[in-house]
Amino acid sequence: MIQPHSHDPEMEKVTRIGPQPIALAAVLLLLIVTGIGAMALWRASAESVTELDRATLARQLQTRTARTSEQLMEKTRGLEATQQEAIDQLQVVQDELRNVKQQLAFQQADNKRLIDQVATLADAIEGLRQSNASAQPEASSPPVTRNRSVRIRAHAMMHRRRSKARG
Repeated sequence: MIQPHSHDPEMEKVTRIGPQPIALAAVLLLLIVTGIGAMALWRASAESVTELDRATLARQLQTRTARTSEQLMEKTRGLEATQQEAIDQLQVVQDELRNVKQQLAFQQADNKRLIDQVATLADAIEGLRQSNASAQPEASSPPVTRNRSVRIRAHAMMHRRRSKARG
């Protein structure tokens, strides 16, 4: 048999560690068992409290959900009313725009008709000027007698009106 020498370093390590691993394992096992027991105890006590809390939280959540739903419905109704007002105002503006466009078209048609009439009158006046200019050198005395007869008639008409107004 081989006797371990006391001065051999490997043998010293084995003899020195020998009793320690068992103590270390025992301490670790004790800690693990204590941790598992503490967790089981905590879960058992937490479950009874959690069931009551869950019911309370569920009621509170339902209340909040109902309140939020009502608020959303109110806001939706308000938005619908605002949207309907905007649609109504837009329709009024569109009707007014349609009327303005129609009036503008009528005015443009009237302006065109008046421009055509003015052009026709301008042509007629120009024709009269030309005929008057060509007729003046030929017969200057007849228009004077004609104008005189027109003046006499107008003067007589004025006297008749005055006499009728007095009498």
